[in-house]
Amino acid sequence: MATTYDLIVIGGGPAGYVGAIRAAQLGKKVACVENDRAGGTCLNWGCIPTKALLKNAEMYQNLTKKADDFGLKIGSVEYDWEKVIGRSRGVSDKLAGGIEFLFKKNKVDYIRGTGGLAANGKVEVVDADGKSELYAAENVLVATGCVSRQLPFLPFDGKTVIGSKEAMTIAKQPKSIAIIGAGAIGVEFAYFFNAFGTEVLLIEMEDRLLPVEDREVSATLEKSFKKQGIEVLTKTKTAEAKVTKKGVTLTLENIDSGETKDIDAEVCLVAVGVAPVLPANAEQLKLDRGFIEVDDRYQTNVPNVYAVGDITGPPWLAHTASYEAIQAVDGMFKEGYSPKKVGVFPGCTYAHPEVASVGLTEEAAKEKGIDYKVGKFPFQASGRALAVADAEGFVKVLIDPQYGEILGAHIIGAGATELIAEMGLAINTESTYEDIEATIHAHPTLAEAIHEATSDAFGHAIHI
Repeated sequence: MATTYDLIVIGGGPAGYVGAIRAAQLGKKVACVENDRAGGTCLNWGCIPTKALLKNAEMYQNLTKKADDFGLKIGSVEYDWEKVIGRSRGVSDKLAGGIEFLFKKNKVDYIRGTGGLAANGKVEVVDADGKSELYAAENVLVATGCVSRQLPFLPFDGKTVIGSKEAMTIAKQPKSIAIIGAGAIGVEFAYFFNAFGTEVLLIEMEDRLLPVEDREVSATLEKSFKKQGIEVLTKTKTAEAKVTKKGVTLTLENIDSGETKDIDAEVCLVAVGVAPVLPANAEQLKLDRGFIEVDDRYQTNVPNVYAVGDITGPPWLAHTASYEAIQAVDGMFKEGYSPKKVGVFPGCTYAHPEVASVGLTEEAAKEKGIDYKVGKFPFQASGRALAVADAEGFVKVLIDPQYGEILGAHIIGAGATELIAEMGLAINTESTYEDIEATIHAHPTLAEAIHEATSDAFGHAIHI
């Protein structure tokens, strides 16, 4: 313990590594402790490898189902499942190495092992061989994240009953898969497996897919999924489950009628949320439903121990975790700085069609008693969307009728996850619909749909 760090970060994911690098940029002596690989769940087992898999699925679908639309004559298209999975792992490997390079560049000490809280500002690190070592720190930032939540009656076995981590490394493509939970993770894997020909059943307790999204968006996605051959059961809960020699048998119950039926699948993917990963000796921390409570400066009830990212509760998103890490670190080391909490943030689902949103939904606006006007523009009326043969979906914008500020935006369709950034900026800077109308959007682009949807709210749209 010769070295006393200004900050030790426990966890090397989007919250942890970003917080560590930020502190180093401020001239502080920093260490980051990670028990898996730099980048955490997001880079190694979540955001990044899933997007690689989804790109594989999109390319395969384009070749097998859209080639004729482009006048291309393609014979039998085959795929190598091992290479499909291997490409995603390669992308993660490359990025993990990149973060390790960033640690070296910024002089962050990268410590491999499992970090835990010890007394008097110390962090205990246990390495892979079980050897324990103490490190001293003026400040500790806990960024240990979450793992997939299991159902009590259907625990993961890594083969028949799996979580998202196992789903992205599954060695053999299943002939059939039942996915419990139609949030972003469930929806993305439903698209991926279906694209390669696996029989997919998507099960959701709520009355729609992506329950946090705009209702029109959810309805459009469900229609698209059914057209793609994905079976969707909403208002349905899994009452019982039994692992068999051939896979798994689920007893499904309709929440409205109470009727039950049994279904069989070779594999069951459970995508019902996340569970917190607390560091060792977390008993001293105040928790809320298992997640660490923090104040407005991201400090826990223990002085000089801070927490950010998924371990502090929703939203469980990489980009909000990184934002919190920067705010917390700036609050620690910048004199007079007041950290900001997460306010408006984008949510993205990378299936096909893509879904992205920011700000209020109509439902939320009504609950809050906020008046609004709606503008919509279908991609069917977009020259660029038609030209690239991807014209499914729409842009929907909610606008304050009195001051013209953007209240929310919801996009389903091509490029949605990229297009949403403009609307996030508009909300964050309190831009009005007039500001967007006065901004020339290049033609032909998908972004023109934002311009047209904004104009539509006040009857100014030209192309519908």
